[in-house]
Amino acid sequence: MSEPAALLRQHGIPITAQRLAVLRAVSGRPHATADAIAEDVRAEIGAISRQAVYNALGMLAEKGLIRRIQPSGSAALYEDRVGDNHHHLICRTCGTTADVDCAVGKAPCLSASDDSGFRIDEAEVIYWGTCPDCLAKA
Repeated sequence: MSEPAALLRQHGIPITAQRLAVLRAVSGRPHATADAIAEDVRAEIGAISRQAVYNALGMLAEKGLIRRIQPSGSAALYEDRVGDNHHHLICRTCGTTADVDCAVGKAPCLSASDDSGFRIDEAEVIYWGTCPDCLAKA
């Protein structure tokens, strides 16, 4: 991630200590939940409400500075890897999440069997399985 203050400035977003801390927390712990990000932010700047963290995450995702992914049956996860249409691997046992690059070419990386007249520009894929650590424990 670029320097957080510069990134906010480039997108016309007012710079606050809370937004800077949220950006740093997302960058420091990819695929974290909002609650985990709030913990990191509190450790950095002290008190901040859960709602302030959710508001910052929502605005930063809307502006394209971070990405929100919503795996089925899980809390939303946030990351700062944006703009490349990568996909994710998620362990069914422990929830570990990892990035995986597109299988074929550039975005959307996949072709729908019937696009129903849509111009498709992105594909969101989540691969589910068991991570190496959980396999070793089994």
